[in-house]
Amino acid sequence: MKEKILSYLTQYYPSFDEELKEAIASTGILKSVAAGEQLMRPGQYFQSTMLIAKGRVKLYREGDEGDEFFMYFLEPGNACALSMICATKHEKSQMLAEAIEDTEVIAIPLELMDNLMKNHRSWYYFVLDTYRTRFEELLNVIDNIAFKSMDERLEFYLANQAAKLGLTLNLTHQQIANDLNSSREVISRLLKNMEKNGRVSLLRNAIVLTEKFETKLPK
Repeated sequence: MKEKILSYLTQYYPSFDEELKEAIASTGILKSVAAGEQLMRPGQYFQSTMLIAKGRVKLYREGDEGDEFFMYFLEPGNACALSMICATKHEKSQMLAEAIEDTEVIAIPLELMDNLMKNHRSWYYFVLDTYRTRFEELLNVIDNIAFKSMDERLEFYLANQAAKLGLTLNLTHQQIANDLNSSREVISRLLKNMEKNGRVSLLRNAIVLTEKFETKLPK
């Protein structure tokens, strides 16, 4: 397991110095999570922080009535900032994380966190960069909710999904509605308007973004 963890760290976490990689590989645990399984749930306490080594994880904010709102993806090379914060402060998670592909994570025990922050500058900067990246993503989410109409939010959502998953999105209208905290009827109507304008092609349980849409994809 140690050699596999080292291989993942070398491939996806190049900013880590050799001593840091050795420390993580010696104490970290490699966990496999099948597509569709949850890595964290609201109300859960963390015993470790997670580095994504393989696959892709989707994070949601869950409302009081059980509705969900998509926040952002985690991919190889990313860490779960929430697990860092909650683990350090012994607080409960307020997010739901689900693997959308078969995923492997490197779990770093809670008791190792203080040591990494004190003794490994590359970990310290990695944590700061992780917080900054997640904060910027959350600002984008807030901007879309506060300042954009639903058709603009849908366009932003599709562009970001395509940037991660490709131009063919295996998503149902209901899944998109859940992610945007909207209704299936509203999403279907907006997607049909986009199809009329030649920007998407609607298939059964899939959406294909056309060349007209490609210019909107994040660089």
